[in-house]
Amino acid sequence: MGNKYKISVEEMNERLDNFLSLKCDISRSGIQRLIKSGLAMVNGGVEKPGYKVKAGDIIELIVPDEPDTILNAEDIPIDIIWEDDHMVVVNKPPGMVVYPAVGNRSGTLMNALAFKCKKLSPVGAPLRPGIVHRLDKDTSGIMVIAKDNITHYDLVDQFRERDIEKQYLALVFGNLKDDKGEIKKAIGRAWSNRKKMSTKTRRGKEAITQYQVIERFGYATLAKVRILTGRTHQIRVHFASIGHSVLGDSLYGKKVRLETDKGIIQFGRQMLHASRLKLKHPATGDIHEFTAPFPEDMQEAVEKLKELSD
Repeated sequence: MGNKYKISVEEMNERLDNFLSLKCDISRSGIQRLIKSGLAMVNGGVEKPGYKVKAGDIIELIVPDEPDTILNAEDIPIDIIWEDDHMVVVNKPPGMVVYPAVGNRSGTLMNALAFKCKKLSPVGAPLRPGIVHRLDKDTSGIMVIAKDNITHYDLVDQFRERDIEKQYLALVFGNLKDDKGEIKKAIGRAWSNRKKMSTKTRRGKEAITQYQVIERFGYATLAKVRILTGRTHQIRVHFASIGHSVLGDSLYGKKVRLETDKGIIQFGRQMLHASRLKLKHPATGDIHEFTAPFPEDMQEAVEKLKELSD
């Protein structure tokens, strides 16, 4: 498969491997291998992965066809909250990738669902059948997956029209000033790193995050978070932008380790959990509300924070 790109002024000075990784949804290491194999050309010549692209550069990339474009069914334990003939609702564990891609061909949520479910919507096939939204690898919680096309398109419309209510639980750094509030900042690609999102961008899209404090620990705050829009990394970016990054987030804020005068807490992943999803069933019109229990690692973090705040 061949791809050709012309670098715009907004995209200049990005590393070649970062640029192609973002464009092609291939890991940076995978792109680097393609560059070193001579499958990425800049203005007809070969450049190093760290080459800083310039406005007007023409980049051509050849991605070899993958030998398998079949979603392999794998008997992986998965927590199914609810299921019928039209959709399935799951509680995704932290550390699990949603669907296969280069570098993650197995062990994903979709591999597990291919084994558990007799059918999934062909929209998004072969590797993403039924996917209408996603969670980051290290975010746990509720996801809904469509089993047929009518359900798929209806759920997509509900997400787009903001008819689906999405609630998260987040442990964030520091003591939030207000008991509840709203963060309304446009989000777009970061200039310095195209794999990151940022509120400091000229081409951002509207993003609205509302929060309510559940408990304060001095060093950190547990909050209930509702997003009215669905931008990439929205909660993580918004809280980082106000100086209260999600604990354990190695990309935004980098608060993976919290040091206090009473002890240290190490966070193995971002402390973010999709706890509730409310939607209208596409086939029956009934309103369904699904919840996922507080994950064990976040509960342990809360208990530790309570000890340190006493």
